[in-house]
Amino acid sequence: MSASAALGRAEDAVSWRTPARLCECGSCGRFQVIPALEAGDSAVCSRCGSVLRKAMRDPLGRALALNLAALSILGVACLMSLMTVSTAGMTRQASLFTGPVDMGRSGLWELTVIVLFTTVVAPTLKLAANCYVLIGLRLARPPRHIRRVYAFVEHLRPWSMVEVFLLGVAVAYTKLVDLVHIELGMALYALALLMLTMIAAEAVLDRQAVWDEMERRGVPRQPIDHAATALARREDGAASCHTCGLVSLPHHHDDHCPRCGSTLHARKPSAVPRAWALLVAAAILYIPANYFPVLAFYQLGSGQPSTILGGVVELMEAELYPLAALVFLASVAVPLMKVVGMAVLLLSTQFGWRGRLRDRTRLYFAINAIGRWSMIDIFMVTILVALVRFGAIVSIEPGYGGIAFCAVVILTMLAAEGFDPRLMWDAAGANPADPAQGRP
Repeated sequence: MSASAALGRAEDAVSWRTPARLCECGSCGRFQVIPALEAGDSAVCSRCGSVLRKAMRDPLGRALALNLAALSILGVACLMSLMTVSTAGMTRQASLFTGPVDMGRSGLWELTVIVLFTTVVAPTLKLAANCYVLIGLRLARPPRHIRRVYAFVEHLRPWSMVEVFLLGVAVAYTKLVDLVHIELGMALYALALLMLTMIAAEAVLDRQAVWDEMERRGVPRQPIDHAATALARREDGAASCHTCGLVSLPHHHDDHCPRCGSTLHARKPSAVPRAWALLVAAAILYIPANYFPVLAFYQLGSGQPSTILGGVVELMEAELYPLAALVFLASVAVPLMKVVGMAVLLLSTQFGWRGRLRDRTRLYFAINAIGRWSMIDIFMVTILVALVRFGAIVSIEPGYGGIAFCAVVILTMLAAEGFDPRLMWDAAGANPADPAQGRP
């Protein structure tokens, strides 16, 4: 083996070893140095215990293969049917697009936009952008704009809800199985495989490795001096990028991250008042969301509307207790707990509470993680409306309560996404530094 070949192989082996970097914990705001990590190693915050970095083996190659596979599976799911139902000699098929289209025909175009975006548009954009970036990093000269594409992926991630949609389909199936004859379509199996593939793709992808590779390949427009940044202190104005996590000095780079180009802020701007505004709006809409029906069921010319709680009661009457408990938790309890939990976090920040900071930080990340699962009822209604339209014999129509409930879910998600948990630690005096930094 030639010396140059041996050197190239050695460089490839080292490339999957993460470099030592100064970072700021996104949970508590402590600056600390993450040492060089081998594949499989993890670094956790010395104060709050949050995971700062987990190094993966071949973090780009495996992620590219899985994202390409997921994108192909999503194409199959979009082209095939989810379910076919029949009754009294009549048949209807539903695809990923049928339910949202029927929602629009019923006058609920807002739900059409939300359902299509979360089940088709967001997953497609996320997978396609990931593939574009990972393929771009394999080119001899990666295009510079891939850093903006990947920054877009970071913001899009919470709005891809394939797994939540599948659970909504499962709830719809239990409601239909005694009403009509059902045949499962290929798209349903494709969506199940897509969910597993996307989970695997997320598990093997090291996001920081993508940013590090961009930096190594010269994608940023200017070189990044990590040695100088490592000597910087909070008092010097050092801040971490909310998108890529790079710690830098904003005044050295025109207040923009030198790696991804995002605007730099010590903390998310106006996080507390914006979260309060979104939370109050969600609390107000929670009342009509549970008072007005989300759907109306008609059979042989008679029927009655059904609220979210009414759907839970129907599942219990059918003795589907685990599913009833799941729907109750996701659609009734979780939105209420998110509103109450976020209110506690905001009050603790404004009043500078010092106790149980780690517990409150865990509460925040739990709220941020479970909020999207409340969309189960919206997806269930979408499937039911698409499948059960047999005129006077039996039909299901969407209700305006669904719009209010969907707004509650989105507003609480935005409130959680917009809040900065580091503000709780700042308010408690755990991050003494520049007085202009981190105060709500």
